[in-house]
Amino acid sequence: MKLLIFGGTTEGRVLAQQAGVLGVEVTVSVATELGAEELDGLSDVQVLTGRLDQSGMEALLPRFDLCVDATHPYANIATTTIRATCEGVGTPLLRLLRPASLTEGVIAVTSCRAAAEFLTDRPGNILLATGAKELSAFGELDRERLYIRILPTHEGLSACEDLDIPHSHILALQGPFSQKLNEAILEQYQIAWLVTKDGGRAGGFEEKLSAAQAVGVQTVLVERPSDQGENLDEILARIKELIE
Repeated sequence: MKLLIFGGTTEGRVLAQQAGVLGVEVTVSVATELGAEELDGLSDVQVLTGRLDQSGMEALLPRFDLCVDATHPYANIATTTIRATCEGVGTPLLRLLRPASLTEGVIAVTSCRAAAEFLTDRPGNILLATGAKELSAFGELDRERLYIRILPTHEGLSACEDLDIPHSHILALQGPFSQKLNEAILEQYQIAWLVTKDGGRAGGFEEKLSAAQAVGVQTVLVERPSDQGENLDEILARIKELIE
């Protein structure tokens, strides 16, 4: 069986590895070089690097017997495109979705823009840990209040520079991070508000939330897009059924 995984997540790497052990011919498509680095060391797994639009997916998908969308829970545009393209070309699709976290004690908002509106008249420094793609939603806030934690990529740094974020306020780091490191960052920059997404256990969400609670920082959580899927074990069980 030929399996195409749209990856870039921890679960995508594990799925690729374990499907390969089952004798499946695995190809993983990732959007960035950083995503490709996460797959280093996997033998017998082909890696395709570069963001694909719908036409690129349409050219790729017919070569495969099964597609698994293992993109990030907040990658709703990619997920919508993958689903529509699989339906169009007739390739079976499974959605690998990491479990949601317990979020007691957070302020939940529906979008990054809603988070920015909530924080407009509330004083204190803000740590944005929502990724680079939606930084523009915070463009109306005082730049001196904003500290941005992003992946160490040209794309992320460019997004910060486009928003005129002072370089001393850019934390280009690759997580996930321990609770102690999260606490240190929050205290070092005198953060009052942490804005984040629910990246689940693999994304270090529990450590972020625990750190914020430990040092008295309020967490503003951008809720996940509505989606349905299966966990890693369930996806592997489905693959085993298909190859037996």
